[in-house]
Amino acid sequence: MPGRSNRSQQMHTRNHENTKTRKRKARSFSWFRGFVVSWLRFLVCVSPLWALSVSAQTPSANWNQFRGNARLTGVATTAPPDALKLRWTYEAGESIESSAAIVDGAVYVGSSKGELLAIDLESGKLRWKYATGEAGFIGESSPAVSADAVFIGDLAGVFHAVGIRDGRRLWTFKADDEIRSSPVLVDDVVLIGSYDTHLYALESKTGKVRWKLQTDGPVHATPAIHNGVIYIGGCDEQFRAIRVADGKTLFALPLGSNMGSSAVLDGDRAYVGTFGADVFAINLKARKVAWRFRDPDREFPYYSSAAIAGGRVFVGGRDKAVHALDAASGKSVWKFVTRARVDSSPVVAGGRVFIGSSDGKLYVLDAATGRKKWEFDAGDAITASPSIASGRVVIGSTDGRIYCFG
Repeated sequence: MPGRSNRSQQMHTRNHENTKTRKRKARSFSWFRGFVVSWLRFLVCVSPLWALSVSAQTPSANWNQFRGNARLTGVATTAPPDALKLRWTYEAGESIESSAAIVDGAVYVGSSKGELLAIDLESGKLRWKYATGEAGFIGESSPAVSADAVFIGDLAGVFHAVGIRDGRRLWTFKADDEIRSSPVLVDDVVLIGSYDTHLYALESKTGKVRWKLQTDGPVHATPAIHNGVIYIGGCDEQFRAIRVADGKTLFALPLGSNMGSSAVLDGDRAYVGTFGADVFAINLKARKVAWRFRDPDREFPYYSSAAIAGGRVFVGGRDKAVHALDAASGKSVWKFVTRARVDSSPVVAGGRVFIGSSDGKLYVLDAATGRKKWEFDAGDAITASPSIASGRVVIGSTDGRIYCFG
């Protein structure tokens, strides 16, 4: 998530069968399915990047939070067309730094005008608009969507729960400083960080505080969740593991620099960039650094949150480049250079990497080679991150426009 203020620069998501006949059919299908699954597993072992392309075709309609899921992998389960076309543009009126959620045919995104927008994915027409209130400009905080609510924070420090059908206010929670973190839903709570140094767990139905954890700096990053544990880097140079149930810190690992980016989780590892110009792989079981990457040519901060797919970590840097690193070793695989810093976070779909740049372009790169396959010139900086669902790519620009491609 990109930062706009001087402060953020510094510390810079059923079937039932019951007849005997159906059971016999199910047994036959089960044998066939077992054969297909075994064959696919073989192919996955042969080529991780090919497997990524196959998995990207699995039907799924939604991208319900920042980075797509609670582990913040930045991987879309459906791939947009190879030849992208601009489907529609929506004029929001002010800068878009928030990254969209796409759920059940609707796009939800915040604007620095202080509005949460619900836009029809197919037509680009406004469904409803929610005003956050006085000084409630929305920065990088990106919506999380449940079955009945949309959640987002604003720069006045107010966290909003909004009815998904009509845009009506359900409840609000007031932190003591601005909210740039993006919410994550887990069980019956919603997690959100604030610049008041706290990570909050709020009851998703009421906004009541379940617990809060104080750190030694602003909480800018979005929590990543796996197996009931939160993993998050902070503006106090600490990478923490926190229990979802009660907010207890399980461990804190000093990394020597502030973290504005959010960690991505894959197996027993987390990957996160820092303002100290490093990308770290952290062994979560051993609670120690597995490797550290620093570009020998250009040492610049990482504000972009990484994606992981096919055994590679993809991340944008303020060195104007998109990096692909080997997830096992941390060695550079390829680097693609843009014309300005890359605060946008990459999304991987169908063997391609989608990412914005402050040079005003949305890039599509080959995940295997880093070769540019396509670009779109928005004419102003793109610091938001792409969201991909239902064969569509949605991204906002600092010129106040929201673009949909497919």
